Amino acid sequence: MGENGGEGPDGVRYYRLSEIEQQNTFKSTWIIINHKVYDVTKFLEEHPGGEEVLREQAGGDATESFEDVGHSTDARHMAGDMLIGELHPDDRDKIARPPESLVTTVQDQASWWSNWLIPCLVATIITLMYRMYTAEDQ
Repeated sequence: MGENGGEGPDGVRYYRLSEIEQQNTFKSTWIIINHKVYDVTKFLEEHPGGEEVLREQAGGDATESFEDVGHSTDARHMAGDMLIGELHPDDRDKIARPPESLVTTVQDQASWWSNWLIPCLVATIITLMYRMYTAEDQ
């Protein structure tokens, strides 16, 4: 396998990041999901989320967007039909991914706030209102 993409010893077709980035046109639209390269050109009009969603990711890494949506098993199976190869191993570190710990921390704080603090405040207000109401009756 030379400087460009090509077929590896395991029979997998590898594409360089520069090759994939060029596939961002109406005639050819490729995306990367989990280091696998998909040609979604023929699927643009059929995509349930609209073709704009795929076009935004064209020529680049769509892993985070794909996983965030929570695609069904059927969608993942359909994606297999569009698989054309993999991102060259030498280019995999060129794809920037947000640190997992930052995302988890923000989600944990939001979860704590909405799951504990707000219900406790509501319960306290309701209790105080009930006590005031029953105190007036006596």
